[in-house]
Amino acid sequence: MLRNTTAVVLAGGKGTRLEPLTLDRAKPAVPFGGNYRIVDFVLSNAINSGLRRLLVLTQYKALSLDRHINLGWRQYFCAELGEFLDVVPPQQRIDEQWYQGTADAVYQNIFVIEKDRPEYVIILAGDHIYKMNYLSMIQFHKEMEADLTVGALTVDRDEAKQFGVIQADEQGRIVGFQEKPDQPQTMPGDDDHCFASMGIYIFTARFLFEQLCRDATEPGSQHDFGKNIIPSIIDSHRVFAFPFRDENRKRQAYWRDVGTIDAYYEANMDLITVDPLLNLYDQNWPIRTLQPNLPPPKFVFGSDGNLERCGQAIDSIVCPGTILSGGRVKRSVISSNVRVNSYASVEESILFQGVNIGRHARIRRAIIDKEVSIPAEMEIGYDLDVDRRRGFTISPGGIVVISRNDSPNVADDVLYSDPPTTILR
Repeated sequence: MLRNTTAVVLAGGKGTRLEPLTLDRAKPAVPFGGNYRIVDFVLSNAINSGLRRLLVLTQYKALSLDRHINLGWRQYFCAELGEFLDVVPPQQRIDEQWYQGTADAVYQNIFVIEKDRPEYVIILAGDHIYKMNYLSMIQFHKEMEADLTVGALTVDRDEAKQFGVIQADEQGRIVGFQEKPDQPQTMPGDDDHCFASMGIYIFTARFLFEQLCRDATEPGSQHDFGKNIIPSIIDSHRVFAFPFRDENRKRQAYWRDVGTIDAYYEANMDLITVDPLLNLYDQNWPIRTLQPNLPPPKFVFGSDGNLERCGQAIDSIVCPGTILSGGRVKRSVISSNVRVNSYASVEESILFQGVNIGRHARIRRAIIDKEVSIPAEMEIGYDLDVDRRRGFTISPGGIVVISRNDSPNVADDVLYSDPPTTILR
């Protein structure tokens, strides 16, 4: 069954609500949890589920995403066995336009999908954080003899306005569907929650191709699965909802759409709790990614007894290649090749790869993009009015975001940074 299934990952979204982190990269390529990119979660779910034929449809600013997949993911597929992970750029086959919707993205790539003659096609979103075994959903689809099966989860009523809201009968058959309604319909007997689409769809392949070709000719269609395809078939075909089953095996299911700066920040901060709902250390369901050949993290300048100049990290994630050179990190996510220099302080922050924090600098509740160097003695996150005047982005939740495009003036920073700490000084 899995060998007859092709997975299509939609990874072309602009991610405008995540700007400035998405000014130079696609949303699925945004770093997450120190080592990972957002797209790693859906790809890991596919690999762990046994899917070996994957197409990743890209669109906007896809260079870093394409490079990440080529360097980090090709090794898991054997072409001689018919396995593949292909990154497919926009073909612009219709009026030289970008994809007009999720259904249009798949429609314009029908020729790529059908050449392998799949029996089933599973369509996945490339920008969500979760763990899920897609095999269980494919089995459900086959057992129900469904034309379409929609992955679904329970969400709060207020959040449901951002989802496709499902009404299903006792067997799970979908009898009603509202795409991002102003007044979402709640679950029977529960006025506080709704049953919502995860953006995961399993189609019987022939049925999918028929519906995409039909929708492509519909005048006024937005060519979207949630807005057009699903509402048009629930009365005439077998369409079912499959309840989300979390592979974390925790007290509650974990699924996050990290579509805003505050949601992205909170999801990263979830990881540094003592027992996070998203378990990155689970060997039974590993999250894979590109693993560069880097040395272990290092913490130095603690041997002289000066506690003010002691490299240390508390309640934090610290990735390989990082040196805490007399600086302190608390409740933060520190990516690879970061350097925190003497007397500097980083609290409740996310530092991307290659960030350099100068001496005596203080960082609080901030997200700092790749290769940004913070000058000595600079304070970020302590006075938001000052940070706004500097041109930094401030989220509604008060998170300061510094991108590579608005990096502070660092002309003299090298004068204040510690020398390479290859030995204790």
